[in-house]
Amino acid sequence: MINKTAMIAIVGRANSGKSTLTNMLTGDKVAIVSPKPQTTRNRIYGVFSHGNTQIILLDTPGFHKAKTRLGDYMVKIAKESVSDVDAVALLIEPVANIGTQEEMLIEHIKKSNVPAILLINKIDTVKEESILPVIEKYSKYYDFKSIIPVSAKKGDGRNEILIEFEKYAKPGPQLFPDGMTTDQPEKQIIAEIIREKLLICLDKEIPHGTAVEITKFSERGSEDNVIIDVDATIFCEKSSHKGIIIGKNGEMLKKIGQYARSDIEHFMGAKVFLQTWVKVKENWRDSNTMIKNFGYVK
Repeated sequence: MINKTAMIAIVGRANSGKSTLTNMLTGDKVAIVSPKPQTTRNRIYGVFSHGNTQIILLDTPGFHKAKTRLGDYMVKIAKESVSDVDAVALLIEPVANIGTQEEMLIEHIKKSNVPAILLINKIDTVKEESILPVIEKYSKYYDFKSIIPVSAKKGDGRNEILIEFEKYAKPGPQLFPDGMTTDQPEKQIIAEIIREKLLICLDKEIPHGTAVEITKFSERGSEDNVIIDVDATIFCEKSSHKGIIIGKNGEMLKKIGQYARSDIEHFMGAKVFLQTWVKVKENWRDSNTMIKNFGYVK
């Protein structure tokens, strides 16, 4: 029986592995991932239980130097997520150097006066002896409650993280029902899955200027043979980008749609009929109205 909850904010620079960590801990794909930085744009709740404790993770956008109003929004969300939680987990890469982003995040942690845990991610990419200098560097800079080397990709350190997170649980009712792993509505998850495929399939800055809107989401068929119809519009910032997204004879858009449909069917547990269109909205990342229309609101 759940009788305790712990709300933990996961913060760090862009591409440090926050979404991969959230997915690993929840055991479900609640946040999209890609090799490109600034993949996560909104605060996402990942939910799972450990013993009699419900742990709620706040997967936040990567801390970076904003160049657009959307970027300003993402940085603001990352900063504000440090407040009103039971603890903060700062995720870093295994480098014995404290960057500007980490310094700024630690300053926000100090001001919020919440317990902070340091998670050294991607330990599978370095030799074991190179981790000690990282621990020493950060230990001298700030008094973290604990420091845990992890590999979000491979699952190393999961038990140690769960034991540590449980320390900050407080008595209280279960906030999310059993089986729920995220607060995101189905349409939002589907839009994010499509955007993930754009990030993976497209090069350079093009995918960062895209957003996805689900314009149709309906079910048909019988109870034993459900078919979900999804219409999605992909917005980009330039006409030249639209041509690249569609590709020669529509091949790139077809590829993106096939990859996305496979993941959507796995997520929904049903056959999916997906149709996609591409439209141009110039400089939408600097439009407050468009940013809100795409769901990037508080």
